[in-house]
Amino acid sequence: MARVLVTHSYFYRLDQKQWKDARPYPPLGTLQAAAVLREAHEGRPGHDVAVHDLGLAHGPEELKPALDAHAPTIVVIHDDGFNYLTKMCLTVMREACFALIALAKARGCLVAVSSSDSTDHYADYLDRGADAVILGESEQTLRELTDRWADGVPWLDVAGIAFRNGHEVEANPKRPVLRDLDTLPLPAWDLIDVAPYRAIWKASQGYFSLNVATTRGCPFKCNWCAKPIYGNRYNSRSPEHVVRELELLRDRFAPDHLWMCDDIFGLKPGWVQRFRDLVKARGLQLRYKIQSRADLLLESDTIAALAESGLQEVWIGAESGSQRILDAMDKGITVEQIAKARHLLAQHGVRTGFFLQFGYLGETPADVDATIAMLERLMPDDIGVSVSYPLPGTGFFEKVKHELGIKRNWSDSDDLAMMFRQQQRPAYYKRLHRYVHKRYRRRQALLAAQQLLQGGPGDWRRALTGLYYWPASVLDGRRLQRLSA
Repeated sequence: MARVLVTHSYFYRLDQKQWKDARPYPPLGTLQAAAVLREAHEGRPGHDVAVHDLGLAHGPEELKPALDAHAPTIVVIHDDGFNYLTKMCLTVMREACFALIALAKARGCLVAVSSSDSTDHYADYLDRGADAVILGESEQTLRELTDRWADGVPWLDVAGIAFRNGHEVEANPKRPVLRDLDTLPLPAWDLIDVAPYRAIWKASQGYFSLNVATTRGCPFKCNWCAKPIYGNRYNSRSPEHVVRELELLRDRFAPDHLWMCDDIFGLKPGWVQRFRDLVKARGLQLRYKIQSRADLLLESDTIAALAESGLQEVWIGAESGSQRILDAMDKGITVEQIAKARHLLAQHGVRTGFFLQFGYLGETPADVDATIAMLERLMPDDIGVSVSYPLPGTGFFEKVKHELGIKRNWSDSDDLAMMFRQQQRPAYYKRLHRYVHKRYRRRQALLAAQQLLQGGPGDWRRALTGLYYWPASVLDGRRLQRLSA
């Protein structure tokens, strides 16, 4: 048995956009790893595990008190791979992880790192002192590695790790991903304090949300989407296993809302219907949001079953209003499917969010206009706007890697830098981001004003925002035109 301190390197305060947004979630993947390490297996006891959550910390130095208090022999820096923010491989978080490694090594600890970025750039983490970097899905590899370290036996042959052997960096083959997710223990929610998260949510949103993962991976092949942890495989927990965790969260924390943080929720045939039935049978009163695809939402009674189980909001990877761009991305959906899904969700009282992406290879002004036209025609309840971001392991990265310079990652989630040569200059895309948001808010204000004029229920405050967004969008449009090639 070893004394193990599990932590992570995603600091909300170091990402100003996310800190200002004030909707932080606990590090779910970190808690899952901790649960695995403390669980007895194959006749041996679990390890003595503590978790130090740095999500709301000011910086890496806040690991020091935990190192003093727990005196670990092993430190595991395990990011929450279920949170899409960690998949962006932000340089500010990479530097924070390097600092954590240094703090742990200064205490003589063995250090293992698991994250999307370290999987892609394991040599950099080994150069900064990590003893091992876990490649891909972590739990089985982490358990074997920790057992070997605890027993003081050779470990360089553990599958799924990268390490330094003398002056050489070596990487062992990855393990197959775990198929039976029900064999995993529930995340170690008892090892962290969620009260600070609750306080931030209540103050900023008026309710408290927690995160749950029901699946791992994504079988679809959008060529810009990085999948360093789970690859193109898709595996699901059973609805029964998920509901057991929901009951635990209800009894322990009583959240008002849940984020099902899967890449795609409920893809397995019949899953959402069984989930609905169990939720009703157990008397769970859920409000939750998911991510999904437009085409999947159109299957059978999927939307109806989701709504009956408590679905409140769906975020769809709409990406573009240009079918040509969707096809170039290998997205596998149509603009018509996006529209149909939006309308069906609205009919069932479910809010819709659109992820939009600009700057993909070959995008023209006409494609940009098509995306804005789709946005104003369908008017989702919320939007997230980004630009194409080449990450290692993607077909998109391979197409543009010869154009990449020293900067290959965003510094934070509000960076939005274009790191490859595109038809428009980088400043154009920065302005386009603002312009699209203002056009969207202007349209919201106009629709609210029309409802009021027609004598229906309307939002005076939203209608009045048009006094700002109308001239602001016109001004940004002129600026955008001057930046256009």
